[in-house]
Amino acid sequence: MDTKILHTLEYRKILNTLIGFAQTSMGKKKAEQLEPNSDLEEVKRLLQQTDEAFTFERLKGSPSFGGIVDITASVKRAEIGGTLNPNELLGISTTTHAARRLKRQIATLHEDEPMESLFYISDQLSEQKELEDAIRICIDDNAEVADSASVTLAQIRRELRGGEARIREKLDSMIRSSTVSKMLQDQLITIRGDRFVIPVKAEYRSYFGGIVHDQSGSGATLFIEPESIVAMNNKLRETRIREEREIEIILQKLTAHVSEQGEWLLYDVDLLASLDFIFAKARLARELKATLPRMNDRGFLKLKKGRHPLIPIEHVVPIDVELGNDYTSIIVTGPNTGGKTVTLKTIGLLSLMAMSGLFVPAEDGSQLCVFDAIYADIGDEQSIEQNLSTFSSHMTNIIRILKNMTPKSLILLDELGAGTDPAEGSALAISMLEHMHQTGCRMVATTHYSELKAYAYERKGVINASMEFDINTLSPTYRLLVGVPGRSNAFAIAERLGLPGYILDYARGEVKEEDQRIEHMIASLEENRLTAEQERQKAETLRQDMEKLRSRHQAELEKLEQQRDRRIEKAEEDARSIVDKARAEAEKIIADLRQLALEEGASVKEHKLIAARKQLDEAEPEKRKKTVKKTAAPKARAIGPGDEVLVYSLNQKGHVVEMAGNKDAVVQLGIMKMKVSLDDLELQQTAPAAKQPKQKPVTGMKRTRDDNVKSELDLRGANLEEALMEADRFIDEAFLANLGQVYIIHGKGTGILRTGIQDYLRKHKHIKSYRLGNYGEGGNGVTVAELE
Repeated sequence: MDTKILHTLEYRKILNTLIGFAQTSMGKKKAEQLEPNSDLEEVKRLLQQTDEAFTFERLKGSPSFGGIVDITASVKRAEIGGTLNPNELLGISTTTHAARRLKRQIATLHEDEPMESLFYISDQLSEQKELEDAIRICIDDNAEVADSASVTLAQIRRELRGGEARIREKLDSMIRSSTVSKMLQDQLITIRGDRFVIPVKAEYRSYFGGIVHDQSGSGATLFIEPESIVAMNNKLRETRIREEREIEIILQKLTAHVSEQGEWLLYDVDLLASLDFIFAKARLARELKATLPRMNDRGFLKLKKGRHPLIPIEHVVPIDVELGNDYTSIIVTGPNTGGKTVTLKTIGLLSLMAMSGLFVPAEDGSQLCVFDAIYADIGDEQSIEQNLSTFSSHMTNIIRILKNMTPKSLILLDELGAGTDPAEGSALAISMLEHMHQTGCRMVATTHYSELKAYAYERKGVINASMEFDINTLSPTYRLLVGVPGRSNAFAIAERLGLPGYILDYARGEVKEEDQRIEHMIASLEENRLTAEQERQKAETLRQDMEKLRSRHQAELEKLEQQRDRRIEKAEEDARSIVDKARAEAEKIIADLRQLALEEGASVKEHKLIAARKQLDEAEPEKRKKTVKKTAAPKARAIGPGDEVLVYSLNQKGHVVEMAGNKDAVVQLGIMKMKVSLDDLELQQTAPAAKQPKQKPVTGMKRTRDDNVKSELDLRGANLEEALMEADRFIDEAFLANLGQVYIIHGKGTGILRTGIQDYLRKHKHIKSYRLGNYGEGGNGVTVAELE
């Protein structure tokens, strides 16, 4: 991509914002090197990465890249034989740890929300746990070599601490002596050059002997190592040298380990830089309230509420623009400071962002194109040093564009033909526009020339557009109006500002009749557009009101239906309570009558008592069933023997065995037969066409899979008798539903429930085998049974 266009459209400012969202120095470098890409598949891949990172942050928040540093230089130095210092080793350890943490985070979310691109990158991160642990054992969080680095180092440091303690004890007893304390400047022990000393007044130098290591600025104080501890300090110095040698050995071993994994570590750094860069793009999208654009390579561009990303969102006016279907060129006219240049830059900059794999600040559904190049001639590029006028500068730039453009280029031209005689400028502008249009490239140009309005009106594939201007406020609205050419508005503005009428009338007389007709046509189009816009807004308001009204009525209807159902259920419950109470009283009376008959020999017939109880049972109101609403369907043929049907009330499928009159049918449901009303049946499959004189009774059992039958039964909390009843019913249903394997959850507990269930399964005729659950199936708390 031409670097000139990147500067003209302020692409670098977008990159600077992107760099600020990267968390690592490597990610910032990636962002700084980002350039637009003309390969459609590559652009789609980059956008997919941004989209997945955006989804990740929406679901899990921004991942942390803390602890990741650029270890490239350290690894390369280790590979050529250099010894790494503790700081470098600690950086390698924290980087590998952060890489493993990030890899786990992405893998975990990938299981629930597929993120192919992010998972592919993170999955390539090497697992350097061994190296990380080796460094952690030897280097602490303060980048110091720890005592645990080796047994030898731990022993040496114990000797160091013991030696220092003995020296301090010796010096402490010395400075506390009343004889010595008066010779000291301060009663304290200090260190000079790794050797313990005391501050002695200069006049008492000869009393202590030993070695003078330093003196104060005034010379009044000497820092002396008393002769009595010189040998102890020497031994301590030797121990420190041994410590340094041991530390060097430890660092060399760790460096060798780093060198062995150098190739993987460098690859991990590059992967981490890519991940940081991708998440930086997602953060930029969130900051700009941007969306994922649809990309194509057929020259089609459609922005819905597109916003210039460098203008604050509270001030920017979104634009709607489409280019590449019905028309390939747009001629934008309108007054100065109306937003024409911003419109050009918005189209160009958003195209560059999309081609770089960035979201664009526009509404969902926006489409952008992958161009082989974007060219622009925007702004006054007059150069005093080159002695070029404004016109010459523009022409030089446009000539370069004409030489390099292709049918797959996007061209943005600001104030085409400006800077010279209007007649010649407009003729030249039309000629250049025609050439570019014939080439087939996509083009947006702004101009003040009215001749170009007529050109756009007459050419197929070219359309007029303008920046809206409010006559009442004498200010632009910055809205792009495609299909409507711009008016000069000069007379209207002058009139509102108070220019005398006779001057305006004279000026209007000087305007050509053809130009006046064009202005009147534009005014008429503008009036019609405003009327249509008002009508559209009214229609949209009415539609929204109707939607709200419909939603409210629907909610009220559902509320009424719920109230009705609750009242009916309450009435049924009340009726059942009354009947239950009456039945209990009747049962008591019947029991008393039986007792009386036994005691007194009365002849109360048992069948009469049974009949009386049956009448009581029939008096109980049945609970109203909530019927599932069925969608209206064409009337099917009459149900007959052999047909497969669905029983609504049971939600079960079966076969009609025979008809029982005109309103009922006998239906085979698994191993059961039952009489069902025809109104409760729906025809599922017609019986074979062969005519049979009489339906034969079903001799076998047809097993069909029932989607409503579950493959597991939870018996926790039940006693053994209840559990066996539930298990028997469950296995029969599973067998009829043709399930191959079921899970019975009985828990661990005392084992009584498990033993009872397994004894029952061992004797069941439909059970082929059973076993306890494996790891992940529930273990000893679950029995897995296979059905025949």
